[in-house]
Amino acid sequence: MLSFWKKMSGILSVWTVCLCLLINNVFAGKMKIVEEPNTFGLNNAFVAQGSRLQARVNPSPVSGPKHLHRLAGKCFSLTESMYKYEFCPFHNITQHEQSFRWNAYSGILGVWQEWEIANNTFTGMWMRDGDACGSRNRETKVILVCGTTSKLSQVSEPSTCVYSLTFETPLVCHPHSLLVYPTLNEQLQEEWDEAEQARYEGLITDQGYNNLLRDIFGDAGLLKSQKVKVDEPEAAGDAEKHTSLQKCTEDYQKQSEEIKRLRALLTQHNIPYTTKPNEEKGAVSVTVKDQHLRGDTGLFDQL
Repeated sequence: MLSFWKKMSGILSVWTVCLCLLINNVFAGKMKIVEEPNTFGLNNAFVAQGSRLQARVNPSPVSGPKHLHRLAGKCFSLTESMYKYEFCPFHNITQHEQSFRWNAYSGILGVWQEWEIANNTFTGMWMRDGDACGSRNRETKVILVCGTTSKLSQVSEPSTCVYSLTFETPLVCHPHSLLVYPTLNEQLQEEWDEAEQARYEGLITDQGYNNLLRDIFGDAGLLKSQKVKVDEPEAAGDAEKHTSLQKCTEDYQKQSEEIKRLRALLTQHNIPYTTKPNEEKGAVSVTVKDQHLRGDTGLFDQL
């Protein structure tokens, strides 16, 4: 009988040890679970708000070759030395220090802004307005190269706070996969053709041609628009720019009719006015005392 209880006691001891080990392993496994911040968009919802990466600006809309749009919404990572880089096409690039330090660096190296274009070819993606770096913001140029799979292959920092990232993908292996012209709509293609013809005929300089191309690419959403809005004098009204010869002719006819209307109005109210010798060329100077008339009462040259 005594030996029976000794055997039972031994069995219970073994079960107790096994149960303790099982409980320890379960809780130890839970303690090791660490949610890594999700760098697509802002960050993981389980991370405290103060710990999330906050982008300075919103990313630009998806643009460029249609076959590259399938990369939107995906992220690709690369770990080099002590840092993990994560590239989310058409969204942002982040860097995470792989360290147990309490203040390990984690920041945004750039937010998707625009393409770099040269010789009718997309030569890179610019991710700008990243985290502050001294007196400037971090920015990254992403270079697309042919590869068997889509992945990050190299990250460097050619100058302070400016990074260079190489992204391999089979989506750019075709020789025409990064051409700019096919991505434009029919109207913008016609504008490019007209600019090309004007440069060929010597009607515009190379600088003027490049400016026209930049406007075309800006209208297509490939580049950030740099068109400057000029506040015209109040007397000038909301006159539209002369974008073509036909438009220029139409505006000139409208202005001529307005001159005739104003002259008839002055004559009707017996208001004296004088004209200069160059009236035949379309320039009229009107002298009015103590009168307030609508319209342009100044000088304008023949267009």
